[in-house]
Amino acid sequence: MDTTVANTGTEGKTWGGGNQPLKASYGKMMMWFFIVSDALTFSGFLAAYGFSRFKFIGEWPIADEVFTHFPFLHGVEAPMYYVAFMTFVLIMSSVTMVLAVDAGHHMNKSKVTFYMFLTIIGGLIFVGSQAWEWNTFIKGEYGAVQTKGGNILQFGEYIDVDGEQKFKRVAVADFATVQHGERTQHERKTGLWFVEEGALPAYTMAEVSAGLEAHPNVLVRTQIINEEGEKTVLSREESIRQIKENGQLYVQGANLHVNEYGTSLFADFFFFITGFHGFHVFSGVVINIIIFFNVILGTYEKRKNYEMVEKVGLYWHFVDLVWVFVFTFFYLV
Repeated sequence: MDTTVANTGTEGKTWGGGNQPLKASYGKMMMWFFIVSDALTFSGFLAAYGFSRFKFIGEWPIADEVFTHFPFLHGVEAPMYYVAFMTFVLIMSSVTMVLAVDAGHHMNKSKVTFYMFLTIIGGLIFVGSQAWEWNTFIKGEYGAVQTKGGNILQFGEYIDVDGEQKFKRVAVADFATVQHGERTQHERKTGLWFVEEGALPAYTMAEVSAGLEAHPNVLVRTQIINEEGEKTVLSREESIRQIKENGQLYVQGANLHVNEYGTSLFADFFFFITGFHGFHVFSGVVINIIIFFNVILGTYEKRKNYEMVEKVGLYWHFVDLVWVFVFTFFYLV
């Protein structure tokens, strides 16, 4: 009997709980477990992106030519400016979260409320900016032609910039010759039963080809990147030949099937990875709003600690850190 009691006492000391590995509470440890597992997920996605880009390194879109728009500045090329602004806002929201956590350690309710509010505003600005960027990326601006082999042909002309000839993109809408006539959308009842066409493109290949011939300054640029790190510009004769012989479909913007900026694989990864990260940011904003109202209601004042703010802060810092890698992979490298 004495042995049983002794064993029971030993077992109670061993398995009775109360230990804090790494001096962290249970809630913090679980948050760290989630962060590590989520970090592995993002690592897998970015690794897949890296391998795919390496495989198609000579055809990958140039980020400086894709992300050139800035809200309310129409016709002004500002490469990467708005993406840099988004990154700055998200990083600053991480700073305000640090200040909120520090205020929580000092049991300063008013400062926690203020800095949590700034963090939420920063998150909302980032999510809204990403939605605007998606919308701009999907709509496109210049348009291009997809060849029978799936490659993308863009259009432009050489202009003089400070005594140097530089290639400037030209929108298909600026030179295409509109031909009046009835265009029939292909459906199963009017063609092959297993083929059905989606929305009709804005221009037919005949209109693009006729417009190209009528504008002698317009040239075709392929998606192949040369040794100088620039896309290959074809001669006038070769430009016309490529459009007539290999041009298959006019495309504008980007989706999961076509991409006017280059290989469609770029758009697939862009939508998936930035969308997955955007979902994390949106979730973080929702959680921050819940914590924010709990702070206002005095929930954590009654608990005598603001550990919940600190746990949410860990998640928010993780989201910011992931964006640094996404920003580097997609926009800088």
